[in-house]
Amino acid sequence: MLRTVSAGISAAFLALALSAPAVAAGDPANGQKLFKKCAACHSLDGGKKKVGPSLYKIFGATPGQVAKFRYSKGMVAYGATGVVWNEETLDAWLKKPKDLVKKTKMAFPGFKKEQDRADVIAYLKNLSE
Repeated sequence: MLRTVSAGISAAFLALALSAPAVAAGDPANGQKLFKKCAACHSLDGGKKKVGPSLYKIFGATPGQVAKFRYSKGMVAYGATGVVWNEETLDAWLKKPKDLVKKTKMAFPGFKKEQDRADVIAYLKNLSE
């Protein structure tokens, strides 16, 4: 009986851990401030590109697919895998872009702090809704 209860509790903790968000909760207001680092190369206006593609409504979008932007072959290949931009993929990208897409043209080294990434993601998510 004790093993059954113990196994049930372990399963409940595992289910809770698996259902918890992988990315920390972010502060969109701080994300807007942090986005200034991104704004030098990225626009938030639909169709307006700079050195980098527009990040307009990025959530749910396929990487490497903004029209009239010339992506690296690595980014196009990454998008061809069927992945979409969401909290988890953006967190990995913002942590260190070249770890996610080896031959990306993006020179940004990434946000080292998990909270900074969460804040930028929260800001972008609010703009995508």
